[in-house]
Amino acid sequence: MPLSKSLSKIQKNLKSGGKKVTVHPNGRKFKQLARGTLRENKIAAKKRAHNERRSNELFRIKFIQDVINTDSFKDRETFDHKEVAVFIQQFICRDDPELESLKKKRRPDRAPSNRQLILQQKRDSEFQEFEKGFLCPDLTDEKNVKFLRNWNQSFGLMSTLKLVRINSQGDQVVGGNAQLPVTSADVEMQ
Repeated sequence: MPLSKSLSKIQKNLKSGGKKVTVHPNGRKFKQLARGTLRENKIAAKKRAHNERRSNELFRIKFIQDVINTDSFKDRETFDHKEVAVFIQQFICRDDPELESLKKKRRPDRAPSNRQLILQQKRDSEFQEFEKGFLCPDLTDEKNVKFLRNWNQSFGLMSTLKLVRINSQGDQVVGGNAQLPVTSADVEMQ
């Protein structure tokens, strides 16, 4: 008998007998249902994590698109990594006014609110990523900048966008390791 993995198929097989099925807590059918339920929960959690990661990526790229589409940068064709590092710094500090107001509202003897904790953790994790290498669009490539300016914020077109990692010193980082900045000689070799 083939092993059914999805919960819906297991439930369908249980009902296919036509009569009322009782499931014993130590029985084979119960163990199948338990495995199927755990599998469904695990798959749902992975989907949620993937969608959250993709939406965070989308938000980052949207922020940089908004910055390069402002009137002061409208005529620029490319940007160097130092300027991109400034844009990333602005992105990370986007919630600072709200965070400061939450800190001021809190009484000294009270624990921080959940919103304050979430904002602080998000800011700290983004700063840690920025130290190692923050994933962002490559704005040194003229075609990439032109594409980003006309991008319609869809997930499908995000795959055609060239991304690089920039650290807090404004250097391009290979693979997220802060020890390996890319030099111009390395880029010419590729």
